[in-house]
Amino acid sequence: YLLRPLASLIVWAVYPTGITPNMVSVAAVVIGCAAGWFYCAGTPAFTVAAGVMILLKDIVDDADGQLARAKALYSRRGRFLDSIGDFIVNVAVFAGIGSAMVAMRPGPSAPVMAFLGLAGITLRVSYHVFYQVSFLHTEKRYGLNRIVEGITEEDKRGDRFDYMLQRIFGAIYTWQDRLMLRVDAWCRGGTVRDELLATWYGDRLGLRMSGLLGFGTEISLLAVCSLFDRLELYLWLNLTVMNGIWLAAVLYRRYYLLANLA
Repeated sequence: YLLRPLASLIVWAVYPTGITPNMVSVAAVVIGCAAGWFYCAGTPAFTVAAGVMILLKDIVDDADGQLARAKALYSRRGRFLDSIGDFIVNVAVFAGIGSAMVAMRPGPSAPVMAFLGLAGITLRVSYHVFYQVSFLHTEKRYGLNRIVEGITEEDKRGDRFDYMLQRIFGAIYTWQDRLMLRVDAWCRGGTVRDELLATWYGDRLGLRMSGLLGFGTEISLLAVCSLFDRLELYLWLNLTVMNGIWLAAVLYRRYYLLANLA
């Protein structure tokens, strides 16, 4: 409701040009890494600037997907670039936050919280993406994304740069996708029949709960805390509220949705 309309303005501006979605993805990574550097500075002014930049990164990151749909330039290369770039930005941002907090409060607690924050946002977004992609697969919409990105013989014979990106993507995300597959299998309890999978993955409340764990919510929360120079508060919200939403989404599917379908 907020970020997508802003991203569409970027799409409207660059659509007539030769700018490709992949170029927009790279621009988002540059902005995000710059935000990480600003966080590292640790001053209130730089923290506020970092919050603005991380929000801008999310808007530009949303624009690359919109531009790809508008120009019908879907590609697996774009998918890999976007996801690898997100991970690079997350590492840069949380390294910057951890560094700033260590300067304010020396000791092991700050880097530990920053690391747990990075792990949390990475796994929660993977959970969100798993259910989004699974839903799109049951709807037979946008099958370019695989639920688990395994490497096939066709991939090995394809474009070498795409294959290299796929290997990097796999090292970062494939184990997470398999973990989410196991979490989903536990939630289904082995009792959801194949003909009910479309209902399972298309459940509106389940999708809304997992949707709260996407980058939009995560980045907006970080941006707001940054504007008030409250990075420690953000890490606590990351570890408690956001993980609480994740736990609620898992338990909803396991104990409520499963019971209804059974």
